[in-house]
Amino acid sequence: TLPTALNCTRSKSMVMGEVSRGSCRPASPSLQEGALKAGWLKKQRSIMKNWQLRWFVLRSDQLFFYKDEEETKPQGCITLQGCQVNELTANPDEPGRHLFEIVPGGTGEKDRAPISHESFLLMANSQTDMDDWVKAIRRVIWAPFGGGIFGQRLEDTVQYEKKFGPRLAPLLVEQCVDFIRERGLDEEGLFRMPGQANLVKELQEAFDCGDKPLFDSNTDVHTVASLLKLYLRELPEPVIPFSKYEDFLTCAQILAKDEEEVCAVSPL
Repeated sequence: TLPTALNCTRSKSMVMGEVSRGSCRPASPSLQEGALKAGWLKKQRSIMKNWQLRWFVLRSDQLFFYKDEEETKPQGCITLQGCQVNELTANPDEPGRHLFEIVPGGTGEKDRAPISHESFLLMANSQTDMDDWVKAIRRVIWAPFGGGIFGQRLEDTVQYEKKFGPRLAPLLVEQCVDFIRERGLDEEGLFRMPGQANLVKELQEAFDCGDKPLFDSNTDVHTVASLLKLYLRELPEPVIPFSKYEDFLTCAQILAKDEEEVCAVSPL
């Protein structure tokens, strides 16, 4: 059966530490130009517990924050190496608060509890915005360990996984396709009916944390199909590259024309 508790530890601590400014590298306009992600987030101050709206820029393995978009000198930064990032369960009494935390410690040491009292609490404007930030930060944290594959370039994933043996596709794709071939080819609505959303999310987070969860006889094939669709949908560039898109369209048009001509001259 699928694990109900995966190795990405979810700390529920709401206590924040102040971000250290001494370790931040000097910023320049090029810092934001080369950003992996940038946008507005609210950060909670550790003493007053109030919220500050700041412009955040993710670059390399550091998350910088500025007073506004025009600033070139950051107010502080969070070094992400060795951290974990966790979504916090929504509080029904406080709708609209999309919270996530960055927890120092734990990366590469999945059996150890994170140091939750040093966590950094952040709030996004929407669920979608929070999901995007969590995925981007998780990709930075776990990419050195073979994780962060959702949204990662296909070439980067395949290049890293060469250490596990020669292959032409990511391990996740091979695993999903093999399972679907074995158990799903006679399944009605395959790739049309959705899988279990919570399990899809758990599997995504497991693969993003560098794990390779196995499917068994109790695994729902629609969940696996949904996971594969999600991976392909989040690729920065489609499986058919943009540079080859017109060539594929032209090829399809030629094939369709040839088929029409054959049908026109061949008796039924």
